[in-house]
Amino acid sequence: MSLILENIDLTVGGATHVADVNLELEPGSFNVLLGRTLAGKTTLMRLMAGLDTPTRGRVLMNGQDVTGVSVRRRNVSMVYQQFINYPSLSVYDNIASPLRLARVSKAEIDRRVRETAEMLHIEHLLDRLPLELSGGQQQRTAMGRALVKDADIVLFDEPLVNLDYKLREEFREELRTLFSERNCIAVYATTEPAEALALGGHTAVLHEGRLLQYGRTDDVYHRPLDILTAEMFSEPPINIMRGIISGAEVTFDKRVHFPLNDDLRTLAPGEYRFGVRPAHIALAPRSDDDIEVEMEVDMAEISGSETFLHVRNALFHLTVHLEGVHEFTPGQAVRLYIPTHKVYAFDRQGAVVHIPTHAGRA
Repeated sequence: MSLILENIDLTVGGATHVADVNLELEPGSFNVLLGRTLAGKTTLMRLMAGLDTPTRGRVLMNGQDVTGVSVRRRNVSMVYQQFINYPSLSVYDNIASPLRLARVSKAEIDRRVRETAEMLHIEHLLDRLPLELSGGQQQRTAMGRALVKDADIVLFDEPLVNLDYKLREEFREELRTLFSERNCIAVYATTEPAEALALGGHTAVLHEGRLLQYGRTDDVYHRPLDILTAEMFSEPPINIMRGIISGAEVTFDKRVHFPLNDDLRTLAPGEYRFGVRPAHIALAPRSDDDIEVEMEVDMAEISGSETFLHVRNALFHLTVHLEGVHEFTPGQAVRLYIPTHKVYAFDRQGAVVHIPTHAGRA
């Protein structure tokens, strides 16, 4: 089963929700829709499911036009953020409910329910009611109901957002394993770049209803086509600094100059925007091509075992992602080191013109 969205627009009350989306999902693929709130992720999944009909364009499943076909006539399942279960039914009956609606035989229902429950590690909970379960167990039950149908397409609308960190990590690992053994198309929506990277597969980056880029997740992350994709697929967002290439050097401001490395020498003289990921900036030199910049601390956010350091100078702000707990005082002067071999370059229109040779390395 393949899924193709062809020239898709959706306009509601004069407002554009999705604009000119072309996307082809291959059989057996795991796909992530990555974008901020209101980027169009849920809308796109509703169009895939048949819950909404596009204003323009076609939806093709396995080569057949299903644009006007209702969700009831498509073999599609969907898992939502909320733990949507029937409160008066047992876990067994919740999972079995779509099969009963499809008039599947009793023996086949029992086999598939128990097989699905075992796969999700809730086989010991089949007799319980949803309110007797933890949040993670309730979400496993909802997922079981979606998976038991053996649907051609399974849609996950930020299904882990209401779970704690440990449970989310467990679910991500299980999802990768689960769908590696199935031949359906899985589509998973998230606002978190780290979650997209953890899930792997392919990623579509969305912004304000438009598809910015689609491809293998690691390729999209390391090789963004434009500055907006680089910002969407980075948390914290990639740092952007305006600079000028002239002669044999790059100038960030009147004080910060560095010689062009072998890669950047291919760029013509002129103004660019240079990008560096927060995790690549350090408090001490780490490579021969590091450049030193003097900054002033705005604030330091400590999150568990990580510190997000926000600094500025007269021309730009930077965010630095540091491992470990570091304490800084607002206004404190700091020296930071940027590895030029990991710097991206974008032209004045925002298109990528240089991807660092080491983009795919840590």
